[in-house]
Amino acid sequence: MLVSLIAAIVAAVLYGVAAVMQAIAVRAASNKPAEDASGGVDPGLVVRLLGQWRFVVSICLDMLGFVAQLIALHRLPLFAVQAFVASNLAVTAVVASWLIGVKLSWREWAAVFGVVAGVGLLGASAGAEGAAQVGGVFKLALIVAIGGLAVIGLAAAKLNEPYRTTALGLVAGFGYGVLSIAARVLTDFSPLELARDPAAYAVAAAGIISFMFYATALESGSVTVATAAVVLAETIPPAVIGVIFLGDQTRPGLSVVAWGGFFIAVASAVMLARFGEAHHTEDVAMADAVARRQANAGPAAAGLLSWWPVDLQFFLAVPDTTGAS
Repeated sequence: MLVSLIAAIVAAVLYGVAAVMQAIAVRAASNKPAEDASGGVDPGLVVRLLGQWRFVVSICLDMLGFVAQLIALHRLPLFAVQAFVASNLAVTAVVASWLIGVKLSWREWAAVFGVVAGVGLLGASAGAEGAAQVGGVFKLALIVAIGGLAVIGLAAAKLNEPYRTTALGLVAGFGYGVLSIAARVLTDFSPLELARDPAAYAVAAAGIISFMFYATALESGSVTVATAAVVLAETIPPAVIGVIFLGDQTRPGLSVVAWGGFFIAVASAVMLARFGEAHHTEDVAMADAVARRQANAGPAAAGLLSWWPVDLQFFLAVPDTTGAS
């Protein structure tokens, strides 16, 4: 159980850091100005993102985070794992304030601590994963759900702000929720069995579609708002499905504590989403500013050692002394 709790925490941290890195990479690869938040899904966006080292690193972090989440899913109930993953929004907000320069108000810091407190209560009271088994119809339904989300996501990409970012985030979040459910119902990880299991295809399809819509949301939207929508949509539905269909439960006598922690964490995420709206223009502009810096020039542009292979401008806010805009 302890290993699973640690794995869930690691997944949240990795996902949160990756979200901010992806926001900066998306702005650097985007062909749209920050104020242009319409026009549908750009198929070439992911191709251009592959030339961004931050994006490549963020994908590696996401993959490691998924492995950690998978470990947690096979020892903890789905509602507990998803609430822990939801805490990546708090990580995103803190990392965005550090790397991008977004200023968080005291209410947002309170929401960050609320997320941490909520998942702490949940982790202390969650029982073991449910033992209920599902059949092929349930797994095929996951694939159908992904197809429906793809259609809805394409429509959401045509919306204008302030609805576009939230709608795309919600679609991506529902997709990530399907991914978590599909990963939970995998029963055998041998290559032959995975090739036969519809849930394995659901994992792959949900991951691709969800990431595409999430990247589209980040292209012209607030990283905090987009991630908040993702977190809310990927947390509540899987929690309900886990209890109803998969037999998830809390420790004896601690159901009130567990669900209290769950709703504190989710409510705090809602607060971060609400207050994040106030930063929509601010953090998109700041992500643009970071993205416009010489992405792979290394710290030579910052007056540091020219042979160092990492762009330290991603970590350090270097004042512009040239007078250039």
